[in-house]
Amino acid sequence: MAQSSQRIVLKFGSGILSTQRGIGLSRPQIARLTREVGALVRAGHQCVIVSSGAIAAGLATLGLNTKPKELAGKQACAAVGQSQLMHAYASAFAKRGLNVAQLLLTHNDLDSRTRHDNARNTLAHLLGRSNVVPIINENDSVAVEEINFGDNDRLSAEVAILLKADLLIILTSVDGLQDAAGKVVPLVRDFSEVAGIVRADKGRVSTGGMVTKLQAAQLAVRAGIPCCIASGRKAGIIGAIVAGKRPGTYFPTR
Repeated sequence: MAQSSQRIVLKFGSGILSTQRGIGLSRPQIARLTREVGALVRAGHQCVIVSSGAIAAGLATLGLNTKPKELAGKQACAAVGQSQLMHAYASAFAKRGLNVAQLLLTHNDLDSRTRHDNARNTLAHLLGRSNVVPIINENDSVAVEEINFGDNDRLSAEVAILLKADLLIILTSVDGLQDAAGKVVPLVRDFSEVAGIVRADKGRVSTGGMVTKLQAAQLAVRAGIPCCIASGRKAGIIGAIVAGKRPGTYFPTR
C-alpha cells in the first residue's frame, strides 16, 4: 500500500441499507455507498465492508411486512436475502470496475485460532488484489448472536482487529452518539463518561442500537484502532471521515 493509504473496515447497518419502510433493499443507498467506497479503493485504500441487510432483503421476497419475532423466521429471511444483498453489491461495484467477495463468519470462527488465521489470510489475499472489496456478514442462517443482538456491530470491531485496520467506520441511521438533549457528542475519549447517556433505541429492522455500537467502538479502541460512528444517510460522510474530518462521533485511541 502507498504511504498515505489506510486499511478501513466499514460497517453498514440494516437501517441504512433498507428502504424507509425497512422492507427490501434501497438500491439508491447501495449505489451511493458503493460509489463512495469505490472512490477510496481507487485512491489506494483497502476497504472491507461488514454488512447487515440480509433479513431486510428477505422480507420483501417472502412477502412479509414486519421482521419475524421467532429466530427461525429471521434466519429464513436471512437465507433468502443474503444472495440478493450480495447481488446488489456486486452489481453496484461492477459499475466502479470492482469485484466483491463474500465471507460469512461467526464469532466462533474468529475465536478458533485455525479459522481466525484462515479468515485473516483469505482477507489479506483478497485485499492484495486491489480490485476486490470483501463483504462480510454473520452467517445468519446458522448463527444467532448478531441476528438477535448486535446488527454486526461487534463483528465489525472483531474484523477490524483481525485485520489490524487503521480505522473502523460504523454507519447508522442517526448522526452519531447523542447526549440527553439530542445533540451529537463529537469526541469521546472516556467511555465511562458517555455510557450513561446511551439510549437503546433501535430502528425498524435494526437489532443493535447505539449500545452495541458503543461497545464495538470500545473494543476497537482498546486494540488501538480509532472508530467513528456517523450517519450513513448523508452523502460524502465516508470520504470526509477518511480525510480526517470528524462528522458524527469520533473515538480516538489516545
